[in-house]
Amino acid sequence: MKRYESLAEDIARSIRAGLVKPGQRLPSVRQASAARRLSPSTVFQAYYLLEARGLVQSRPRSGYYVVDGLQPLPPEPELASLPDGESRDVDVSELVFEVLQSAMAHDVVPLGSAFPSPLLFPLQRIGRAVASAAVHLDPWSTVDDLTPGNADLRRQIALRYRIDGIDVGMDEIVITNGALEALNLCVATVTRPGDAVLVESPCFYGTLQSLERNGLRAIEVRTHPRDGIELQALETAIARHGPSACWLMPNLQNPLGSSMPEAARRELVALLAAHRIPLVEDDVYAELHHGPRRALPAKAFDRDGQVMHCGSFSKSLAPGYRIGWVAGGARARDIARRKLTSTLNTNVPTQIGLARYLERGGFDRHLRGLRKALATQQEQYIAAIGHAFPPGTRVTRPAGGYFLWVEMEAGTDALALQREASRRGISIAPGPMFSASRGFGHCLRINCGHPLDARIDAALSVLGRLAATRP
Repeated sequence: MKRYESLAEDIARSIRAGLVKPGQRLPSVRQASAARRLSPSTVFQAYYLLEARGLVQSRPRSGYYVVDGLQPLPPEPELASLPDGESRDVDVSELVFEVLQSAMAHDVVPLGSAFPSPLLFPLQRIGRAVASAAVHLDPWSTVDDLTPGNADLRRQIALRYRIDGIDVGMDEIVITNGALEALNLCVATVTRPGDAVLVESPCFYGTLQSLERNGLRAIEVRTHPRDGIELQALETAIARHGPSACWLMPNLQNPLGSSMPEAARRELVALLAAHRIPLVEDDVYAELHHGPRRALPAKAFDRDGQVMHCGSFSKSLAPGYRIGWVAGGARARDIARRKLTSTLNTNVPTQIGLARYLERGGFDRHLRGLRKALATQQEQYIAAIGHAFPPGTRVTRPAGGYFLWVEMEAGTDALALQREASRRGISIAPGPMFSASRGFGHCLRINCGHPLDARIDAALSVLGRLAATRP
């Protein structure tokens, strides 16, 4: 945890414990800097993070104040998962399809959705940029850079890597139909049917579906709900199974929201490099951090080209447009060749339109508003869950993104809860869909990416009552 995050967490605990009262003014940046022996910029970053989480508000020429009306939050999950460490075939697609199908209708409360509210995105501006690109399309652009993707868009993505000090050139980037295609291309490039792949426990259901479709086996590795995959458990799994690849989300993991500390990411890359195991890094939530800057991906510590870093605009800018990419490292050419023989290319006017939007400089301004909205909503949802769910419920505190992992009392049947909620027009994502071994039967993933209105608040109350009966 960085210094500003540690300070913010310390202040947040004081607020929740009632040591700092609603309406009370926090020490000035100068006072806090002197008292804590921290730089003014560190204190400011901590206050910025607290404001993004909805705990404090700034008043012009007055300082930062604790907001009114705060309620005690439910505790966080404390224990890492305990998978059995076996290498197993994957069979989750039917369950995933059943759950997702129940969430597709517009009138369903979208607590199980994979996407935030579309109202949070500048879709009209993007639409105008894409429409203009289509009207003024250079005929030759339909064949130029066909498989790797539009050169201007790849240049904009490469620039964002450079901002973080990561040396990724345009030639390493392949534009894909969403991040899921990028991830599938990567895992298919480095595995063959029957191979085993290391994954977190729990992990993104799309990861499990991809392994199932490609005839691969999953090795679930012990994962902490705050700090991500445990490296000692990972090393043990490597020694035991000799896997062909590792597929992880070190940053804002889905479904936990966990983020590996920077030092652990560095150790992760070194460990995998020592065993010549390629890493498929899913980093689609990178831009949705609550703090002042993006966390460095594992890719930043890669010296051998073994990390294939996958990103997307679907979660941060343009849901539905399905524009993702992969910085493929040493395997960039192989990934491009595999795309050439599968989907060939990605929609050209959409690529050009997104490139034009990025060139005009509106992306970061949009992200500031999006991050603040998601951080505020997260705090509201955690409080609402704490109010609605029975005692003993635990909820994660991710440092970004829009998912919450809810751990209910042992004996609660999340699948039965999901089916009963679906009959009442409420979608949720039950824990077993995130596990090759169908674990986490008492857990839920809740989407907090939609504004908490009366309808959603009522749905959370219904879920809480259902959970109290332990269906």
